[in-house]
Order: sequence, then C-alpha cells, then structure tokens
Amino acid sequence: MRIMITGATSGIGKALTLAYAQAGHQIIACGRNHEKLNELAAVSPNIETLCFDLSEYGSYPSLSPEQVPLDLLMLNAGDCEYIDDALAFDAKRFEKIININLISVAYCLQAWLPQIKPMGRLVLISSSAQFLPLSRAEAYGASKAALTYLGRTLAIDLAKHQIQVTLVHPGFVDTPLTKRNRFAMPMLITSEQAATNIILGLEKGQSEIAFPKLFIFLIRCLAILPQGLWRRLALRMSS
Repeated sequence: MRIMITGATSGIGKALTLAYAQAGHQIIACGRNHEKLNELAAVSPNIETLCFDLSEYGSYPSLSPEQVPLDLLMLNAGDCEYIDDALAFDAKRFEKIININLISVAYCLQAWLPQIKPMGRLVLISSSAQFLPLSRAEAYGASKAALTYLGRTLAIDLAKHQIQVTLVHPGFVDTPLTKRNRFAMPMLITSEQAATNIILGLEKGQSEIAFPKLFIFLIRCLAILPQGLWRRLALRMSS
C-alpha cells in the first residue's frame, strides 16, 4: 500500500509510520521538522518525507505522479492546549487549536482527497474527548467533536466515490503532547499500542476505531448520563 501520514515525526503518527514501513508499505511521512523527518527516512527505504507546516495553508505540496494514487490518507497531526480561565476566554488560543485540529484538515482534504484511489480510505485521528464535555477542553474538545462530525458526514458523501472513511477515537496515549498534562490519565497506553489498535481496526475495515476498550466503555457510559448529572460530576472532578 501507499500511505500518506501527517504528524509523522512523533507520537501515534511516528508509530504508524514505522509499523507500516516495517510491514513493507510505501510511506509518505509528513512533518515540519527536517531533522526528525531525516531520522525517519534513515530507518527504512520505504519511508519518503515531505516537510511543510500545516498552519501555512498555501505551503501544502502537490504529490508527484510516483506518489499517487494513495491507498490510505491518514490525517493525524494535531495539538492540544487548554482554556485555563473560561471567564477570561483566550480566543487566540482557541483559534490556534481549531486551526490546527480542524481547519488544516479541510485544507488537507482539498489538497489530497482526490489522490485517494477507488476503494482507498481516509483516516481521521479524532479523540475520545469528543464524547464528553470536559473541564478546560473548550478548544481541544470542540475541535475533535467537529472533526468527528466531519468524518461521519464525509463517510456518507464519499461513498459514491468509493472512498471509505475511518474515524479514530483514542483514549490517553503517551505522546509528547500528553506529557504536558498535569492530571491523571487513566489507562494510558503507548503510541505503539495505539498504532497496533489502529492498524488492526483498519484491516477489519472498521469505520470507527476506539480504544482502550474498557476506557471507551466507561466514557460512553458517562456520556449517556443526563447532562445535569454529568455536569455535577465534572464540577467535582475539576475542583
């Protein structure tokens, strides 16, 4: 398979890049750090790299005839920052997270969605945060909830073009992003474990992949509570 992965230099994206390359697939690894991309390319001849900044929408590279069509387009890059004081709402921070987690995805779709071959697949890495309103997650949660809605809508509209869509909803994964968190992260898994879950789910043709299973089960149970009850629980957890 020919697979394009954004956010390939760290976390889940890097683990996916290495796992797929080791399995013999051709990878187009995307990132903005030249040094980290060079390190990836040195690991395997199956990895080629594209260096650009997703926040610079006019800089997205066109793919060469040798790089298309794509079997998988995996839009994985993202960021997480929190709104620490809702009363003094930080609109710039909110805009930054919405831009990288959602708007950049739209520009990726504009650039590369037509490069996916019939019966190929678009993969969007969302988050389990989209299931529940969580304290301080106004920006991150909103971006991921919107991304999930986008993916579910695309799954309907791309079906006639024979392009499949998979949404991924991870729980807590040990990545450079989550290392910045200063709160408990139950059932934390490694990036490699996350990549394994994603790859196995894609092999089964799943339209939505969520893990770890127990964590997702608990989150879904909390999500069906009346909003008033969940709000009281969330207030206790955040106090």
